[in-house]
Amino acid sequence: MRSLSHPVKKALAAPGERAALYKTRNFPGAPVQSLAMLSYALRRIAGFVPTLLVVITASFFVMRLAPGGPFDQEQALPPAVRANLERLYGLDEPLTLQYAHYLRALVHGDFGPSLRQRDFTVGDLIAQGLPLSATLGIAALLLALLVGIPAGIVAALRRDRPADYCLNVFAALALALPSFVTGPLLALVFGLYLRWLPVGGWQPGAPRYLALPALTLALPVAANVARLTRASLLEVLGAPYVRSARARGLGAARVLWGHALRPALTPVVSYLGPAVAFVVTGSLVIETVFGLPGSGRYLVQGAIDRDYPLVMGMIVVYGALTLSLNLVADLLHGWLDPGVRHE
Repeated sequence: MRSLSHPVKKALAAPGERAALYKTRNFPGAPVQSLAMLSYALRRIAGFVPTLLVVITASFFVMRLAPGGPFDQEQALPPAVRANLERLYGLDEPLTLQYAHYLRALVHGDFGPSLRQRDFTVGDLIAQGLPLSATLGIAALLLALLVGIPAGIVAALRRDRPADYCLNVFAALALALPSFVTGPLLALVFGLYLRWLPVGGWQPGAPRYLALPALTLALPVAANVARLTRASLLEVLGAPYVRSARARGLGAARVLWGHALRPALTPVVSYLGPAVAFVVTGSLVIETVFGLPGSGRYLVQGAIDRDYPLVMGMIVVYGALTLSLNLVADLLHGWLDPGVRHE
C-alpha cells in the first residue's frame, strides 16, 4: 500500500502529534525523500537525449525518403546544374553518410544552410522567429493556468450551481471549436467591432498584438485545466483525511489551501506535457491566422519547399523545447506526488 503524502498525514495527525510528524519529515525522512527525488529526476533526464535522437532520426529519414526534392521546380533544372547543386549540399552522398554528417554538425550547434533562403543559415532564421513563437507559447500557457485553475476551483466549490454550469458550457465550446475558427471570431469581435485589439500583424514592443493569438491558443488548454481541476478537487474534498480535518473544526479556506489544493493539482501538472505539445503545434496555425512572423512560418514554408536543413532545424528546436517542458512537468509531478517518484 502506497504511503500517505505529507498533507494527508498532517490532516490525520492529532494536534499533539503534528510536531513529531514535522520532525519525521524534516529530519530523518528528508535525506530519503531527497534521494528519491534525485533518482527520479536523473531517470527522467537520462531519457531526454535518446528520445530527441529518435525524433531527429525518424524525421531525417522520412523527409529524405518522401517523393520530391528541394530542387524540383515547375521548369526542370538542367541535369548538370541539378547535379552541381546536389554535390554542393552533399545530397549526392549515400543517405546514411548524410545522416552521419548532419549529426556531427548538430553536435557542434550547426543546423546547416537553408536550401532556398540562401542569404541566411538555418540558425539565423530560427533566431529571427523563435523569440516571438516562444513568447506566444509562454503567454498562452500562463493565461490558460491563470484562468483554468481558479475557474475549476470555483466550479468545484459551487457544484451544480450556475457557476458550475457556466464552466461546463465554456469548456464544451472551447474544446469543440478549432483554433482556425476561434481566432477569426475573436478578431471579428474584439478587433473589427469593438476595435480594442489589432486583428493581425506584429509590431515589436507592442504586447497587444499578442493578446488575441495568445487567447485563441489558451482557450482549449484553459478548458481542460478547469475540468481537471474541478474533477480532482471534488475527489480530494471527499477524501477521508479532508473530512477528518473538517470534523476537527478547520475552516473551509484552511482545508482548501492547506490540505486539498496541492494533491488536487497533480492531474493538472500531469496535463502540462500534452498541453505543451498542443501549444507548440497550435502555434503554427495561430501564427498563420494572425500573420505573426514567428518560426512557424519557416517550418510550413520549409516543408512546402522541401528545404531539408530548415525543416530539420525547426524540428530539433521544437522537439527539444517540448521534451524540456515535459521534463519540467514530470519533475513537478514527482514533487507533488511522492508516490510517483517511488514507483
